[in-house]
Amino acid sequence: MPMQGSLSIEQMCRLSGVSRAGFYRSLQEQMPMEEDMEVRSVIQQIAVEHRRRYGYRRIAAELRRRGMLVNHKRVARIMREDNLLAVQPRAFVVTTNSQHKLEVYLNLASRMKLTGINQLWVADITYIRLKAEFVYLAVILDGFSRKVVGWALDRTLAIRLTIGALQQAIESRQPDPGLVHHSDRGLQYASEEYIKVLENNRVIPSMSRPANPYDNASCESFMKTLKREEIYANKYDDLENLRANIEEFIEQYYNRLRLHSALGYRSPEEFEQQIEASASAESRSATMVFFENKENSRKISKGLLGKGTQMPSPSPDPFSCHENYSEGSLIERAEFMLLSVPA
Repeated sequence: MPMQGSLSIEQMCRLSGVSRAGFYRSLQEQMPMEEDMEVRSVIQQIAVEHRRRYGYRRIAAELRRRGMLVNHKRVARIMREDNLLAVQPRAFVVTTNSQHKLEVYLNLASRMKLTGINQLWVADITYIRLKAEFVYLAVILDGFSRKVVGWALDRTLAIRLTIGALQQAIESRQPDPGLVHHSDRGLQYASEEYIKVLENNRVIPSMSRPANPYDNASCESFMKTLKREEIYANKYDDLENLRANIEEFIEQYYNRLRLHSALGYRSPEEFEQQIEASASAESRSATMVFFENKENSRKISKGLLGKGTQMPSPSPDPFSCHENYSEGSLIERAEFMLLSVPA
């Protein structure tokens, strides 16, 4: 119950001269179920705001700042039940073992210049609050047309949620090898099972850098649109009722009818049809900018090839991109074909 009419709880407490802590104590005594849902809602909000980087102690501290005195053990229990515990990054180990599963992949999305569909997919997860539970929605958008190509809804953040959305996208689009899949660093996307599905379909994983959510902006924009135009405007009896409404919103309205300013006020499907009608070999390939550390490149060139010898530029292997790299000044703008599809 974050809003009553047009007033938030904070505004109501201020107008009535009651502290927020006192309000929540009274709510817990008189309406324990409502209080528990309110606490869970605020914890979800904090976790999303901080992109699932906060642990239970920081979230408990943030709750206190908002006037909600919640024991940190209770916060930890709720986060565990809702699969919101922060993922602790493991130390990166340099190894020559080609079978090693890298957990964090290079951010390719920020280097891409898109010219057509199925060059970049962007994935994200959001939560939806029902009357007595939280459910989770995973979506995948085409980065060029903004069309939702895959989605899945579940009661938990288990790996099957994101894999379900990915498999739906692959089955419906049948992408050619070289497609880039971009997401955040969440456990659901970095898991061995998820990466395996990408590799089996020759899809290249890409992940955002810390505190840099802009590459996921189109997906986050869709989430806001979905909640503003569908979720907040309706009430749902249960998960299946919600699923039916989301399916109708995505498949019948958002993809087919809703006009997007970024697409010249066309719907994603209309935009894709017009692009397909004028498709060329160039429109099926993306260009990419690579960065290299200038000083390190010079040292390697002198040490291995001798003074005055130009070091050849190696062909990058996009399927082995990981975070063991250094970024320096831009020394060249290299364009190469991510997709080699004949016209």
